[in-house]
Amino acid sequence: QIYVRNKHLATEGAGMHSVMRVLPATASQQEVLDVVQALNADPAVDGILVQLPVPKHVDSKAVIDAIAVEKDVDGFNPENLGLLAMLAQRTPRLRPCTPYGCMKMLEFEGIDPAGMDAVVLGQSNIVGRPAALELLMKGATVTICHSRTKDLPGHVRRADLIVAGIGKPEFVKGDWIKPGAVVLDVGINRLPSGKVVGDVDFEAARQKASYITPVPGGVGPMTIAMLIQNTLEAYQFREGLRL
Repeated sequence: QIYVRNKHLATEGAGMHSVMRVLPATASQQEVLDVVQALNADPAVDGILVQLPVPKHVDSKAVIDAIAVEKDVDGFNPENLGLLAMLAQRTPRLRPCTPYGCMKMLEFEGIDPAGMDAVVLGQSNIVGRPAALELLMKGATVTICHSRTKDLPGHVRRADLIVAGIGKPEFVKGDWIKPGAVVLDVGINRLPSGKVVGDVDFEAARQKASYITPVPGGVGPMTIAMLIQNTLEAYQFREGLRL
């Protein structure tokens, strides 16, 4: 609810009209799909997203796949992910918001990933895989690490750039960080104390990193910013203002 509210406020602040369709937890999959199809057909709607997770009896993949590819502002539709995967052959259209936000942060700071050894922790379709594709597109040498990776600390220690998105609080230790490395912490975890932390031990890692994103307040706001950017781009594509 907090995340949805923040997205609603961001859209309103950007001069966009935001509408929430709230269904009961008992809503059937067909009822959810009916709402998506109605929004697909509404010419006043430029962007659609389904806030995850959905109830267990609803197939989230089927719902996401039902969103019109030109209105998929989360960038999760297989066609949009496919365009990202094709890299130089085709221009990405609507890109997953969190990795897109990471790339914008690097761009803003003047950090060029070309030639860097980049390590992505996590292989989700939301963060890990599209982040790896984004970095490949910029010329980085990318390693994706996951639960079966051998010598994970060793991989991280060799990295010039780290994207951490595995969902384990303060999992990446400070002594794993190469001096001068860039650390993008995508994780957000709540400790039993109530404190919100990322996937990286921030206080230890900041002593060695040249750049590091805090949690909260780092990548999270960029995810919402790129959702707004994607919605603008979806409108521009529809109006023929963007190829």
